[in-house]
Amino acid sequence: MSDRFNTIAGWTLFSGIVLLGLSAVSSRYFHAGKEQRPEKMGYEIAGVVQEGEGGADATPFEAFLAKADMAKGEKTFAKCASCHTIDQGGANGLGPNLYAVMGEGMGQGRGGFAFSEALKGKGGKWDWASMNAWLTSPSAFAPGTKMSFAGLSDPQERANLIVYLNSKGSNLPLPAVPEAPAAGAAPEAAAVVGDAAKGQKSFAKCAACHNATPGGPNGIGPNLAGVMGEGVAQGRGGYAFSDALKAKGGKWDEATMDAWLTDPAKFAPGTKMSFAGLSDAQERANIIAYLKSVK
Repeated sequence: MSDRFNTIAGWTLFSGIVLLGLSAVSSRYFHAGKEQRPEKMGYEIAGVVQEGEGGADATPFEAFLAKADMAKGEKTFAKCASCHTIDQGGANGLGPNLYAVMGEGMGQGRGGFAFSEALKGKGGKWDWASMNAWLTSPSAFAPGTKMSFAGLSDPQERANLIVYLNSKGSNLPLPAVPEAPAAGAAPEAAAVVGDAAKGQKSFAKCAACHNATPGGPNGIGPNLAGVMGEGVAQGRGGYAFSDALKAKGGKWDEATMDAWLTDPAKFAPGTKMSFAGLSDAQERANIIAYLKSVK
């Protein structure tokens, strides 16, 4: 009985060993040459910042202007020289002569150069901010411009070039570098650049009460041609302004007009203006750019 049990147990153990061996052999045979999918695809490379991990450079453009190199700017101007001249009295070419361009109205003058409607519609003047935006991407600054240049991505190169342009007959004072915010302070919002063409479309919301045609009549609200730079609640062909607005004083500059368009009732409590205001900062900037363009 004992011998028979031992024989059966031995054969059972032997069969198990054989089956285990066959399983291992068959696995190697059928999966030979096939790559095994790793638990995590790919591998990490030390020192590489993944998309979305790095922070944007928050250096204000004024800081680049403060350390600008005029000689390097002159070298960068070589990229512009196929279309532009820079010397006083120089001829226009594919692009206008750029002598004393800083501080001049956009799309104006330049010996009768035929500017695009896109650039003429911008309004305002060539200052440090607008020239920086233009040189960063002309097509983004003035969609529809004839300028085919793609732009300069390096802020220091743009600063060098603008300081060089400024040295040629303009000599505007350099803007001050803004102070760094205190630790823990919320960063200020970036300045919004207005688009006069879009502002003209947004002005349709105002057209029921105002017009912006030079010499046009007052309506429910005053005519707004040439209002930018004028005293708040003054002139406008004898329009009867509210006492609340007349008491404000000052002039209609970009800051006061932005505050007014944001919330007229808050800007001048008691005003006759029933318009609730515009919450979109870009839309307000566009309307202000348009108002600056109508004289």
